[in-house]
Amino acid sequence: MQLGSDRAYDILRTQHQPLDAIFAPKSIAVIGASERENSVGRTVLWNLISHPFGGTVFPVNPKRHSVLGIKAYPNIAAVPEPVDLVIIATPALTVPSVIGECVDAGVKGAIVLSAGFKEIGTVGTELEQQVLQQVRRGKMRLIGPNCLGVMNPHTGLNATFANSMSMALPGKVGFISQSGALCTAILDWSFHENVGFSAFISIGSMLDVGWGDLIDYLGDDPHTESIVIYMESIGNARSFLSAAREVALTKPIIVIKAGRTSAAAKAAASHTGALTGSDDVFDAAFRRSGVLRVKSISDLFDMAEVLAKQPRPKGPRLTIITNAGGPGVLATDALITDGGELAELSKETYQALNEFLPPQWSHNNPIDLLGDADPIRYAKALEIIAKDPNSDGLLAILTPQAMTDPTQIAHQLKPFAQIGKPVLASWMGDADVEAGAEILNQASIPTFPFPDTAANVFYYMWRYSYNLRALYETPVLADNGDTCDRTIAETIIQKARQAGRTLLTEVESKQVLAAYGIPTVATQVATNAEEAVKLAEEIGYPVVLKVFSQTITHKTDVNGVHLNLHNADAVREAYNAIASSVTTKVGANSFAGVTVQPMIDLRNSYELILGSSIDTQFGPVLLFGTGGQLVEVFQDKALGLPPLNTTLARRMMEQTRIYKALQGVRGRKAVNLEALEQLLVRFSQLVVEQRLIKEIDINPLLVKAEKITQNSLVALDARIVLHDLDITEAQLPKLAIRPYPTQYVDSWTTRNGMQVTIRPIRPEDEPLMIKLHHTLSEESVFFRYFHLIKLSQRIAHERLTRLCFIDYDREMALVVDYQNPKTEEHELLAIGRLSKLHGTNEAEFAMLVSDRYQCQGLGTEVLRRLLQVGRDEHLTLISAEILAENSAMQRVCEKLGFRIYPTAETSVVRAEIIT
Repeated sequence: MQLGSDRAYDILRTQHQPLDAIFAPKSIAVIGASERENSVGRTVLWNLISHPFGGTVFPVNPKRHSVLGIKAYPNIAAVPEPVDLVIIATPALTVPSVIGECVDAGVKGAIVLSAGFKEIGTVGTELEQQVLQQVRRGKMRLIGPNCLGVMNPHTGLNATFANSMSMALPGKVGFISQSGALCTAILDWSFHENVGFSAFISIGSMLDVGWGDLIDYLGDDPHTESIVIYMESIGNARSFLSAAREVALTKPIIVIKAGRTSAAAKAAASHTGALTGSDDVFDAAFRRSGVLRVKSISDLFDMAEVLAKQPRPKGPRLTIITNAGGPGVLATDALITDGGELAELSKETYQALNEFLPPQWSHNNPIDLLGDADPIRYAKALEIIAKDPNSDGLLAILTPQAMTDPTQIAHQLKPFAQIGKPVLASWMGDADVEAGAEILNQASIPTFPFPDTAANVFYYMWRYSYNLRALYETPVLADNGDTCDRTIAETIIQKARQAGRTLLTEVESKQVLAAYGIPTVATQVATNAEEAVKLAEEIGYPVVLKVFSQTITHKTDVNGVHLNLHNADAVREAYNAIASSVTTKVGANSFAGVTVQPMIDLRNSYELILGSSIDTQFGPVLLFGTGGQLVEVFQDKALGLPPLNTTLARRMMEQTRIYKALQGVRGRKAVNLEALEQLLVRFSQLVVEQRLIKEIDINPLLVKAEKITQNSLVALDARIVLHDLDITEAQLPKLAIRPYPTQYVDSWTTRNGMQVTIRPIRPEDEPLMIKLHHTLSEESVFFRYFHLIKLSQRIAHERLTRLCFIDYDREMALVVDYQNPKTEEHELLAIGRLSKLHGTNEAEFAMLVSDRYQCQGLGTEVLRRLLQVGRDEHLTLISAEILAENSAMQRVCEKLGFRIYPTAETSVVRAEIIT
């Protein structure tokens, strides 16, 4: 019993999109159309009628019978035909009522060009809310306010007030900008550079349509091959990340984000708060979603071109060939400065180059072919280094010398355009090299006038590839299931809040960590010197004494930490010193005693920091890096967004300088990185589940280069700050990425008595999905996909990655997980998927049940639960297309309340249910 249609994804590309009313309208009304020279209303109307888009334009102006020779109407209600899109160019105060009239008239799309909204302060913000209330009354989508408008060059739509009659050239790049002024500058630049666009969008204030909506739309657009973005603010962070992560798998998304140098967040109570600057969080968010961030506008379009022409590199190692030493050095400097690497040539490559190059060649990378290099020498060298497994990409540099033929060399290099590795070129010069550069560009070998620019582009390509790897790699299943007890943590946090505290003590903080399986050093409290001595003797010397307080956040600031105490006298002296220092600096009320802990041997160990704080736009943000007392000085850190899996945890580690040391350096053994990954995943789970935590530090987290023992991975100190006592559940910061929906994990018994778990799918389920596909018959495959698909295609890694590593905001896939009680091995018996349709409040479901476990009620139970998910997500309609001969699936649908309808295809029926 299988549901047909692999169209759970394909249908997203073919369904009618609400934004079609904006980008592909059949009729447009310009409200505020005018004949006044240089007015917005006149310019936008002129642009529309000067570039026919295949539809009708209706000027709306209550004071004129015609505008630019076209009959005008007093209001939208007077327009005699249905209107798809309204373009509003009236004063801001009038916009709420105008939008209300448009909603009443059934208009589905609006572009508000008018300024004077939130950018002017409170009055403008209130106007925006009035506009949004009207938009929500209908099914209208709105771009703006305060925007330039949109262009669809492939249809001729110019719904902007860009000066003159400039219409963007048609092309394959979707461009979105928050700055209207930048749009006009880019548009002018694009004509000189012959850059074409699939869409040209000024997004404005993003009152309704935001980044996520437009990324989804361009992701579905067959004319768009890459998306470039100028961003000033993120808006709905979850929507952006959700859309970007899905689309980046098939189309490059390149972003330039303004505000790189804005001041970092002010230091908070935790070290983490002092280390997480907002721009660094953007970097982390872009990495997490597979987006490439660049520094300049030229980079933006260079990368759109390069990623469309050349494959992504599999590593950061570049091989450079040149006919002049200086440019090779410049390219090397640029590459290494960015973070790339020069490829180390293999012995075979050296030998092959030695056989035909002059003795004076550089014998190193960059490969200097010398000034008299002819076309044959270039081609032969490129052929050899293309085969070198140590090289991830190639850069050919040419300087116009007396014996050089740039055009013929370009002809010789054309065959290397597609060798499975990126090939770039820098043809330096002007008129002498122009013909050769054009030959290379036409052959899909991107060409740059300067070698350092080309090296930067290669590094960006590697960065993009690196970002995507985290989306493609299958993580290891985390071991947090048996080691986390969220109830203990919740109890500790609630007791502190009931006592009127937002700062947990060190002991409480460590108890919360321990509840999530994070090892902590044994910590006991003493309220007088003799009690401290007694505890020290029970623990065994040497010991550590730290101030115990409900108000002090940084112990070292009050001389509150004394290490390596070897006897009772030292303990007494340390106790009294801490008490005196705290009393003097912050008052006796802040001193509640000391904690006594064993002194951990720090040899062959590293001090790390692990923390989380709140970002105003992205919610909780994780931090990993070099810890200890000088943590803010070293600033060796990496940020990430929760939740993590083991792959994402490793990516965070790789961003830091200390990661190289953790792998083993100068005779030291490597630490257990797998155990550290698991700890980061458990810490991430703590942050996700305990939403009342505002800030949390583990500093230092001690990691030893030895086998896992009690003290090889341990939190020596911990600090947890809670949100304000008066904060409500609705006011708690939301996660930028929706976490694993544990509410849908439940046990169930099949008809034949098998105990199974029905739960949402996880990225780690890829191996189990492969096993499931091995159990399917040809009939099951045909019923599911409407045609036969080879097993090798069904279990291809990139395909299963998309099916297992899902965004729970966009779809829900429930699997039936059976654990064999004898072997303890897991097996997936069935999977059901509910996929939201872009831009709508509807979804399509799909179902697959292993042949061996059909007729056990699995399909019915999974579909019943998917319907509950749909209700929880407030969907209005759930549907599916089913083969007419798949009667079993139709019976399941009817049993659960679906109605079955015939379709235009006699072999297919449609099942629908209103939720």
